[in-house]
Amino acid sequence: MVYTIRSPALLIIGIVMLAWGALNNAGAVDGLQAWLHPGVYKEHAAAKAKQEADAKAAQEMAAEGKAAPEAKKPSASKFDGLKANQARLSYAFGGIFTLVGLVVLLRKPSEGSADYYLSVIPGIAFILLIAFIVRWGLDPIFGNWGKAAEPTLGWNFARIFNLNYVVIGIVIGIVTVNVFKIPNWAANGVRTSRFFLKTGVILLGTLYSAAELAQLGALSVVMIGVFVLGSVWLVLLMGPRMKAENSMTGVLSAGVGVCGVSASVAAAPVVQAKAVDIAYTIGTILIWGVMCMFIFPTIGKLLGMGPVQFGAWAGTGILNSAQVAGAALAFDPRGIETLKVAEIFNITRVLFLPIIVLWLAAWYVKREEGAQQVDLKQVVISKFPIFVLGFIFMFILSTMGVFAPPGHYQGKYFSSTEIKEDKLLKSKDLEALQAALPKMRNEKETEALKALIADKKETTREQDGILRSVAKIPDLDESAKKALESAHKAAWHTSKRITAFRDWIAWLFAFGLIGLGMQITAKSLKQAGGKPLIIGSMVGTIKAVGSLIVVLLFVREFV
Repeated sequence: MVYTIRSPALLIIGIVMLAWGALNNAGAVDGLQAWLHPGVYKEHAAAKAKQEADAKAAQEMAAEGKAAPEAKKPSASKFDGLKANQARLSYAFGGIFTLVGLVVLLRKPSEGSADYYLSVIPGIAFILLIAFIVRWGLDPIFGNWGKAAEPTLGWNFARIFNLNYVVIGIVIGIVTVNVFKIPNWAANGVRTSRFFLKTGVILLGTLYSAAELAQLGALSVVMIGVFVLGSVWLVLLMGPRMKAENSMTGVLSAGVGVCGVSASVAAAPVVQAKAVDIAYTIGTILIWGVMCMFIFPTIGKLLGMGPVQFGAWAGTGILNSAQVAGAALAFDPRGIETLKVAEIFNITRVLFLPIIVLWLAAWYVKREEGAQQVDLKQVVISKFPIFVLGFIFMFILSTMGVFAPPGHYQGKYFSSTEIKEDKLLKSKDLEALQAALPKMRNEKETEALKALIADKKETTREQDGILRSVAKIPDLDESAKKALESAHKAAWHTSKRITAFRDWIAWLFAFGLIGLGMQITAKSLKQAGGKPLIIGSMVGTIKAVGSLIVVLLFVREFV
């Protein structure tokens, strides 16, 4: 079979990307970029004005015969970096897509591996172009609108409803497939989105530290153990009472209890599930997951949850791995901390899969007369998610210091040799913090703040966690909040290599989630049917509400 469709679309996408890179390099779109990123441009304009004023003052001093101070080499602003980054990515991918686009047009398609892999690239280019538009255009536009409407509404609608590149990308994907349809030339490449999502999860292993894993590991095992096993048990209890078939009940219990679609597919052989059982389960998971990606972040914002709390809740309460990532990034699209915590819980959940498969095999054989025995070892090995092994491998490499110095993986730098003198809190900061002491809510907060005032810096991980909570006190003075933020930033350090990993991970998830949206069709949602949807929704709600209560009661912000 020939997969490649000869179309100029890939060539056009490549040329558009190259043009955008050239316009950024030439400064032709500075006005548009300034409108999209007013805060960054304001800093850039102020720095530029200062440089011009200094240059003018130096000229005047030279004219008067006075020695002018040595001019400092101007450093690149965030605005310049933003344009340079867009130009770099546009040139790189635009160049590749232009060259491959010419090959697609000039080469006569013929069967073979080369033809298949060539057919994938136009779809990848299609999603990436949308990702560029969403991340570089729509995301800042909605952010600006949310801030502009805040004085009138009293709240930032873009932040509360998570109208960021993650949610916008998923919505555009859903609208594209259901309203406009996926172009034939892009269909093959769109299917690669799950690969990019799983690649992002693998790369997340580079960002974890042994200290974080030690703190989250026990918590995630206990929470996931209770809610995974509890959810599976509930579905197995409700299925027979609602007269659902055993095969349907078994595959639904794995999907709802463990990790969505992957678990459903893994459990299907041991409960001898039919295609319709898997279709109903996937439909139920899609409906529930799509709702969760929008509802969870909004609830998290309204409850004032931090990255650890929300990550623990999303990683426990949302059914599918891709939807966990979507909700975590929707909650915190600028940082990676929420996603890291959510994926720790998600990975822990996936590790329960072999146990659930064995449980379901025993349950099904016991309930179903004439059920065929299956090779459990073969099923577990063949269906165990390989990306989890990739994540663990990258985590081991990161722990060995392959990607950054070992000190980075402690998360923060607290010793006096690592926090320079100019990073210590200044007198005005200390005065603001001293004035904030009466607002502390308990003895721990008071002691942590007093220690910060005395040392002019943070000295322990525990102190940092307490002060991060203090910074969220509603009526805390802005100058005190800024002082706390300065102390926190001084104690943090991220290597350039890790920063690059974070950026690539964000792109991989943006790409993967847009592609995921393109696979959520109205037809697949209708496949949820009656009984599976009722059982899945009831157990999913119990799981989501129960894990939220546990998180709010017992999980603290300590990462």
